[in-house]
Amino acid sequence: MNTVIRSKTGKILETKRLYLREMNQADFDSLCRILKDEEVMYAYEGAFTDQEVREWLDRQISRYQKWGFGLWAVILKETDRMIGQCGLTMQPWKGQEVLEIGYLFERAHWHKGYAIEAARACRTHAFDILKADEVCSIIRDTNTASQKVAVRNGMHIVDRSTKHYKGVDMPHDRYVAYRC
Repeated sequence: MNTVIRSKTGKILETKRLYLREMNQADFDSLCRILKDEEVMYAYEGAFTDQEVREWLDRQISRYQKWGFGLWAVILKETDRMIGQCGLTMQPWKGQEVLEIGYLFERAHWHKGYAIEAARACRTHAFDILKADEVCSIIRDTNTASQKVAVRNGMHIVDRSTKHYKGVDMPHDRYVAYRC
């Protein structure tokens, strides 16, 4: 599953207002604006440290090499600025790995439709390019904003599991869409 189509400019996906590209080490400060914000990271039980941001970025770069995809930088065309991240990752779920669409955006860019715009592009990529039979979003039960994005992306809840993170039991629902 390492098929990725990249334009000469490095764009992997493009929508009306956004383009998605692989993150690189130069994106560290932009990523900090997202991952070090307490409110953005409430589903993760708090903001990340510099070290956790570095590990997150390194993990994405490793995913690009392993699978040809990961969470990508979401760039607002209007400003050419990174406003979030959205992409595809392989995630553990009940003893197997599942293809997931994940998304996190700067708080200043919430409620503007960017998450669903990017998530829909990732769903299309998963089905049309990767030829996946299904794609999911694994979302904490208290994260209503992300749940709404998943539903608008044609997904519905199929099962639930509890993740243990930072000493907290966190129920998560797996929202799934199937290729037609």
